[in-house]
Amino acid sequence: MSFGQGGPQWGSGGQNQDPYGGQDPYRGQNSYGAPDPYGADQATPDPFGLRARAAAADNTPDWAALADASAARTRRRRWLLIGGGALATAAVAGIVASAIVASNSDDSNQSSDKNASQLPAAPELPSDTTQPEPSFSSVAPLPPPDPKDFISDRKKDTAPLSAESLFPGRKLTMGERVYDKGATARTGDCKSVTKGALGAALENNGCEQVFRVTYSAGGIAVTVGVATFENEAKAKKAVQQASGNIVPLSGDGVPAFCQGGPVCRSTYNSYGRYAYITFTGYTKAKSVTKGDTKAFQIGDDLGEFTFRQIRRRGEAQASAAAAQPAA
Repeated sequence: MSFGQGGPQWGSGGQNQDPYGGQDPYRGQNSYGAPDPYGADQATPDPFGLRARAAAADNTPDWAALADASAARTRRRRWLLIGGGALATAAVAGIVASAIVASNSDDSNQSSDKNASQLPAAPELPSDTTQPEPSFSSVAPLPPPDPKDFISDRKKDTAPLSAESLFPGRKLTMGERVYDKGATARTGDCKSVTKGALGAALENNGCEQVFRVTYSAGGIAVTVGVATFENEAKAKKAVQQASGNIVPLSGDGVPAFCQGGPVCRSTYNSYGRYAYITFTGYTKAKSVTKGDTKAFQIGDDLGEFTFRQIRRRGEAQASAAAAQPAA
């Protein structure tokens, strides 16, 4: 093969002619007529699909955003289901409650109608209003009678009277102290059962009678004398004038006492039309002194008991008078 001189000849243009015919093999068409893969001419073919792959990459969806949107729709659907269920429950509860109230109302109405049918008819009110209305007395009721009024005057003090009614029973209990009851007596001769000036004081004020009783305990005895008068004023005056003593009453287990030399204690009191005297002494030859609390105690107990018995007499007669119908 002969190459000649001056190098190869590429065509009729002579030396220094462009062997590619003025065309850039890397722009436009290459020597094989294929598109330029790197050229700026976008109209040229893409032999390797680079532009298509780049465009596909640009259009790829955002999967994270799509996942967030799907989760939001799911949550919204769940809340809608919960809200709808709650509304449905409330509606059912309201319907049931309304049915119960309506049922109870019907039952109560039926019960009321039944009870109303069983109740007797109300009496008709009188239409005549001209009839007189009931009247009430404007006078205040009288107060209950005063018990002392019945024992302050003979005319009102009419209940039976005796030594037994004044001094009942066989023993007397005052607190924790117990006294044995001895003999009792009654006389219309008031002076005969007295000593000293006591008899004169009783007779001068119209003494009617004298009841006597004796109690004893622990070697000490007390005789109580109760004298009655016409009214309270005379009994008070007799006590004011009294001195001396009532004659001691022995018997029924009580020996003679306060005779001879021993000193005994006397007391005088009145309540209503009654005067009552106590005479206290030892059953043996012993005097009662001012500091003798034992002798004073029994004498005071018997005086208190006599006062209560006279007051009870007035209370009993007042109660009986209050129970009687007014005339």
